[in-house]
Amino acid sequence: MLEHAIAKRWSLQDLLPDPVEESLEADLADLETKVAALEAQRDSLTEDIQTEAFLALLHEYEAIADRMGRLGAYGELWFSEDTHNMTALNMRDRIRAALIEAGNRTLFFSLWLKEMPDETAERLIAAAGELHYFLEAERKFKPHTLSESEEQIINLKDTNGIEAMMALYEMITSKFTYTLEIDGESKTLTRDQMSAYYRHPSPDVRAATYQELYGVYADNSTLLAQMYNHRVRDWQNEGGLRKFEQPISIRNLANDLPDKVVDTLLNVCRQNSGVFQHYLRLKAGWIGMDRLRRYDIYAPLAASDKEFAYSDAVEIVLDSFQHFSPRVAQLAERVFTADHIDAEIRPDKRGGAFCYSVSPTLTPWVLLNYSGKARDVATMAHELGHAIHSLLAADHSPLTFHSSLPLAETASVFAEMMLTDRLLKEESDPAVRRDLLAGAIDDAYATIQRQAFFTIFEKDAHRMINEGEPVDAICAAYMDNLRQQFGDSLELSEDFQWEWISIPHIYRVPFYTYAYSFGQLLVFALYRQYQQEGEPFIPRYLKLLSYGGSEAPVKVLEEAGFDVASAEFWQGGYDVLSEMISTLEEL
Repeated sequence: MLEHAIAKRWSLQDLLPDPVEESLEADLADLETKVAALEAQRDSLTEDIQTEAFLALLHEYEAIADRMGRLGAYGELWFSEDTHNMTALNMRDRIRAALIEAGNRTLFFSLWLKEMPDETAERLIAAAGELHYFLEAERKFKPHTLSESEEQIINLKDTNGIEAMMALYEMITSKFTYTLEIDGESKTLTRDQMSAYYRHPSPDVRAATYQELYGVYADNSTLLAQMYNHRVRDWQNEGGLRKFEQPISIRNLANDLPDKVVDTLLNVCRQNSGVFQHYLRLKAGWIGMDRLRRYDIYAPLAASDKEFAYSDAVEIVLDSFQHFSPRVAQLAERVFTADHIDAEIRPDKRGGAFCYSVSPTLTPWVLLNYSGKARDVATMAHELGHAIHSLLAADHSPLTFHSSLPLAETASVFAEMMLTDRLLKEESDPAVRRDLLAGAIDDAYATIQRQAFFTIFEKDAHRMINEGEPVDAICAAYMDNLRQQFGDSLELSEDFQWEWISIPHIYRVPFYTYAYSFGQLLVFALYRQYQQEGEPFIPRYLKLLSYGGSEAPVKVLEEAGFDVASAEFWQGGYDVLSEMISTLEEL
């Protein structure tokens, strides 16, 4: 275990060593050399190309992808440190421009993979070894692929179009500050600092927190809603050109999930709203309220101002991993020893938390905004779970080591459950145990139901914007969405009509959020297996993670014994949740 750990800024030296300018120029020159070498062999891409010649080209393409991934990561990670660092912003923009150019110049290879005759594809895929799934996945985009010139135009358009607008969204919203009065003291806070007060013991503080949050977004609603309008229209315009049946189908294909699987997942989530509604009614009684307000859904059962020093949080998380598997703990510790974690809170730093897995040969980078709350400890476990997932898949190619999105939350959510399990076993106070278990159920709501209903809202919003509906109608639709979630289990206030413009995912990556629901319900099933089987479960679980993105998610899960096309499978996740609620009732 680590002897010392303090929240500090990460090091990006493993990506772009000092002096930065010289390193960047060298890496860009290397990218140019690799791209030019691939371009020179364009004419060799014929239907009768020799297998050995094709595999050599495929590995050249692989090397280009790795170099592009490294450059792109540096631009994004440096910008995340300080979204108002103009030097970082300019470098990111320069890198993005270089990557767009490289992508356009090598686009012919990807297009040829999609368009080559089926007989040729079968021959080459059979010889591709572990890269077979990469080729198979590329082939699935064949019906939605445009001409080379059209694809190049879209790439160029996106750079100064929708991608630039999403960067502006981040710059604008990361600059927001919020003012709260706590114990007679006025505090100016970032959004991440504000989030701790969602769980404050005082109902007045909880209400004030949400009112301040959505008040700031309401003040900027005209601008942010207009940005979303453009995001949706851009998504729909390109989807129409590519002949996708519905906007969500674009994400589903990228996730390699049939539309019917996602529809089944969302339908089961919608049908099980009553599970969480029942919990919220129980929770109202436990905290002495007739009925919860939306402000109160994360309220603690026991008042606690307990805070965790960063070093203690690191020890707790790594110890929970160690108890499960020493190998898992060792992989997580690499993030700290490599100085690849940025946990301190700073002005203009990107909010939230993420894990950025760059290349199989590099330890992932983790961004946190650590304020010392119990929720921050769980977030640390979550993001380190992502890092563990990537490190377990490090034997794969840069083209296949990234997990598919439906499985991307598996290790992260499982890590949170390991942490909760450890804390529950160590805690003797029944009140604290109840609060820990309630916190886990609160998190399950946030991960399953909230995210599924975000996706349901997105489907409605995309349709409404395409039909020319105004912002007021979108806000009304969002309030209807909340009423579907909660029924009469709590009281809704009108300030929540602006919640949707505060959700970065629906801007950056439309229809992303159902992956959280997928991951959490899957993890419930996995964790039940672990509790039933103990040690024999661990190698099977680690094998599942080790696939990375080298096989289709449905195939990986079928091997683990799961049928994700079945409503019964997803219902099983809710059954586990219902058992957790019953256990809580008995404490």
